Amino acid sequence: MPDQTTPPADFITVDISDSFAQFMSTLPGSIAITTYQAGKVALIAHDGRQVTLLLRQFDKPMGLAIQNQSLALATRHEILLLANAPLLAPDYLESQPGRYDALFLPRTAYFTGDVNVHDLAFANNQLHLVNTRFGCLCTLDHNSNFLPYWKPPFISEIAPEDRCHLNGLAIVNNQPRYVTALGETDTVGGWRPNKAAGGVIIDVQSNQIIRRGLAMPHSPRFHDNRLWFLNSGAGELCFLNPPDNSLTTVCALPGYLRGLAFVPPFALVGLCQIREKHIFGSLPIQQRVKKLLCGLAVVDLRTGRQAAFLEFTSGCQEIYDVQFLPDIRRPMILNREKEASRQAFTTPAFSYWLRPGSEIRDPKSPS
Repeated sequence: MPDQTTPPADFITVDISDSFAQFMSTLPGSIAITTYQAGKVALIAHDGRQVTLLLRQFDKPMGLAIQNQSLALATRHEILLLANAPLLAPDYLESQPGRYDALFLPRTAYFTGDVNVHDLAFANNQLHLVNTRFGCLCTLDHNSNFLPYWKPPFISEIAPEDRCHLNGLAIVNNQPRYVTALGETDTVGGWRPNKAAGGVIIDVQSNQIIRRGLAMPHSPRFHDNRLWFLNSGAGELCFLNPPDNSLTTVCALPGYLRGLAFVPPFALVGLCQIREKHIFGSLPIQQRVKKLLCGLAVVDLRTGRQAAFLEFTSGCQEIYDVQFLPDIRRPMILNREKEASRQAFTTPAFSYWLRPGSEIRDPKSPS
């Protein structure tokens, strides 16, 4: 007989450190995480009493970007744009008014097809995509699946062959500036044989490779005048030192790393377990750590130490992206399948819920 206390395999459970609860209680916002493996966007917040976790289903959610009151989410076949409706958020739950202070509603979907979009980033009022299958940076267009505008200098043509596994994008001065790739290769899946040491960081403006020899790097982010990134296959949070781009390792964590955001003086880092041995086998992190964890680490950048941790103990083994939602303490997000997303109506001047509990009836009309 199976253990009746064991949750189903697809049931997501978490465990948090005491310090994580304390961290969240003072955080001036909330945290969003994507897990393509579990098909969820997770919103982590604090309701004034305890840490809360809200899970919403999406098809292979990957990169996540935020700009003002808008969220962009990469899914298997679409880029979904969501907008916050703060006037409707307090009344989302009619039985619990005031529970939420933000409500992200689906507003626009661009059909890209399965191009395996990884990072997303807003720059100069435009959304930029890392198109991993075609090995290029691109933007969106009403008449095309995507508009490519840059490829690594070692890629001879834009083709659906995942030649270098381009994955990460860092914005500097409101322009795309740095990208990460798992190999400096120009053949179909050519990055795979040397994945443990073939990773590179490329300067988009100069077309120069500024760092080689990395273990599956991800999540480049420009913060505090430094280029930070995750040396994922080694489980390391790192940055490059100007002007020579020498590498500093801030800390090592017990997981394959993906997803990086900053809430000074802390960094939020996503950790993954490794499921697909043929892709992720023989990495430095597997030699250093026997048991890999999946979760979110809060790293104190002043000390280089882990200050708090949330662990996914079941149902979630891989994270892709981590984003901080500033000034939003209790967020809600809806997918297109939710009835409430079809009952919410917003305009620049007013917003309404159009649902049975809020209808105004003409007393002369039949019920």
